[in-house]
Amino acid sequence: MTRPPIEAFTAAERRIIRRCTTPDAVQRWLNAMPYNAEPDGPTQRSFRGVVQTGRAHCLEAALSAATILEQHGYPPLVLSFESIDQLDHVIFVYRHEGKWGSVARSRDPGLHGRLPVFRRARDLASSYVDGYVDFTGRITAYAVVHLGEAMGRYDWRLTTRNVWKLEQMLIDHPHRPLRTSDARIDRLRAAYRRYREVHGRKPTNYRNRHTWSELPKEYRY
Repeated sequence: MTRPPIEAFTAAERRIIRRCTTPDAVQRWLNAMPYNAEPDGPTQRSFRGVVQTGRAHCLEAALSAATILEQHGYPPLVLSFESIDQLDHVIFVYRHEGKWGSVARSRDPGLHGRLPVFRRARDLASSYVDGYVDFTGRITAYAVVHLGEAMGRYDWRLTTRNVWKLEQMLIDHPHRPLRTSDARIDRLRAAYRRYREVHGRKPTNYRNRHTWSELPKEYRY
C-alpha cells in the first residue's frame, strides 16, 4: 500500500498532520498524550486508533510518527529492539542531513526520541543501551525496517483494527546483534537499582542525555 492521499484522513488527523511537520513536532505531540498502559488488554493501534483514543505505547507511537511524517516526505522506517526479557521496543527513525535520529514513546525515560546526530543506524541503536537497562532489560539486537516495503498492501496506517500482523512481522524480521559487555550491563543494573531505592523513580541521568529529544513532562526532573 502506498502513502495515502491527504483526503484519506479525517479532519482531526489532517489537523495533526498539518501541525506536526517535523520529527520534533511529532515527538512533542506524542509526549503530550498519556502512555497506553493497555488497561483493558493488549492493543496494537494504527495512527487512526491513536487519534481516536488519545494515547499510545511504543509501537503505536512509532506507527503514528511514520504515518504523519510520511506525509511530509520521510520514509516509514522503524527500528526494532530485541531484549533478553522479551520486552522489546520500537521507534520511528529518520535521517536529517545524513545523520540518524528518532521519535519514540515509552514508559521508560531513556527510551524516547533522539536528536539527529548519529552517523549510522547502529550508533543510534547503541545510544539506547544504557537507558534500556532496568531490573531485567538488556538490548541484544536491532533491525531497521521500511514498513511500506515490508507490509505491502496491509493497512497499518488507518485501520481501526489492531495491527497484530505488523507486530508479528517485526518479531520475525532478522535482527542484527548488538553486543555489550557483561561488566558494563552489571554496572548499569546496579546503578539503576541504587537510584530506584534512593529516589523512588526511574533515572534520567545518563551520559548521553545531551542526544535525547525533549522528554514528556513526567520525566523532566
